[in-house]
Amino acid sequence: MGRASALLKPRNAALVALVVWLAFYYRESRSLWHASTWWDVVFVGFVLMPSVLALVYFALPLRTWRGIGPVGAALLVLALVLREADLQTLSNFAKLGGMTGIGFWFLGYFETIGWVVLVSLLVPWVDAYSVWRGPTSKIVAHHAGTFTLLSFAFPVPGEDYGANLGLPDLLFFAVYLGAADRFGLRPRLTWLCLVLSLGLTIVFTVAFDLNGLPALPFLSFGFLLANGDLLWRELRRGRRPALE
Repeated sequence: MGRASALLKPRNAALVALVVWLAFYYRESRSLWHASTWWDVVFVGFVLMPSVLALVYFALPLRTWRGIGPVGAALLVLALVLREADLQTLSNFAKLGGMTGIGFWFLGYFETIGWVVLVSLLVPWVDAYSVWRGPTSKIVAHHAGTFTLLSFAFPVPGEDYGANLGLPDLLFFAVYLGAADRFGLRPRLTWLCLVLSLGLTIVFTVAFDLNGLPALPFLSFGFLLANGDLLWRELRRGRRPALE
């Protein structure tokens, strides 16, 4: 009786519904409706992508687990095994779990929110260089298989292709969302701004007919937009976080 009551809690029920929806979509996506390019952009950027990344929000209670880093690394190894077994969808979600776990673990080394802010101001420039002139641009242009391996796929309904989000983007999504939770910022608004920023990345990519756009500048902006006033207040106070 107690276990049944726990499963009926709104958060658990929402998680179950989300998993069922994603399992259905990833299984049946190729046989679903055909729509125009812009309807596909809206669906992938503002329905499918938030659905997938809601799993990271649900994983926030696991952020303080001592073994979260090794579990994340193990999931990445599992993703490779599943890919070799041609279980692409399971491999996809193992990548998501792996990068989320490593992102939460990585966040543990940030002693103050100031370090997170510094990262959010620096990594967009590194990502932009990598996408436009650095290794990411070369991988996308000449090693499509490697790019597929190092990214998470969001299949377009009724098609054999999809949008891809790089694994470093998943890492920093987890870092920013975890930081909002750890340092007493706005986790829900942060999640919303992060997913909207990724949706806008797809919009701009299609609108300007680009091969790809760096997502980290959009993610960093989303994090700062959601928490800018609180970040400024905390940086002025120079307050250290409570020990976890």
